[in-house]
Amino acid sequence: MFYAEIFIAPSHEKGKGVFTNEFIEEGRTIEVAPMLVLPEADNALIEKSYLYNYYFIWGGDKKNKAIALGYGSIYNHSYQPNVAYKMNFEDETITFVAWRNIQPNEELFINYNGDEDSQDKLWFEAK
Repeated sequence: MFYAEIFIAPSHEKGKGVFTNEFIEEGRTIEVAPMLVLPEADNALIEKSYLYNYYFIWGGDKKNKAIALGYGSIYNHSYQPNVAYKMNFEDETITFVAWRNIQPNEELFINYNGDEDSQDKLWFEAK
C-alpha cells in the first residue's frame, strides 16, 4: 500500500531507484510492502539467482530471506538514508517511513544495515 506518490526511475550509478514527486514530511509512512517469505530450504537457491541483490534477511532468527513486493526491493542503499524501514514478521510486511523531510524528485534511500545510523560495511563492499 502506497501512502506517498513514488515512482521508479533510473538512479545515478545504481540502476533503478525509487523517487518521489511530492514533498514527504519526516515520519510519514511512504509504503507498506507485503513480503514474499522464502522457506529456509531456498536460501542457497536465491543466492545463486538474480534475486540475490533484492532480498531482505527475514525473521527474528534471521534464517529466512524475503522479497519485498511493491517498490520495497528497489530502494537503494545510502549511509545517509532519508527513509527508515521496519519489519513486521507476524504480518509479513515491511514499512518504509521518511527518516527526514524529503523533497520532490529526490531519490529515496535506506541503509541496508537496517539501522539508519550504521556505518558498517556491507557484504558487497567487504572485498
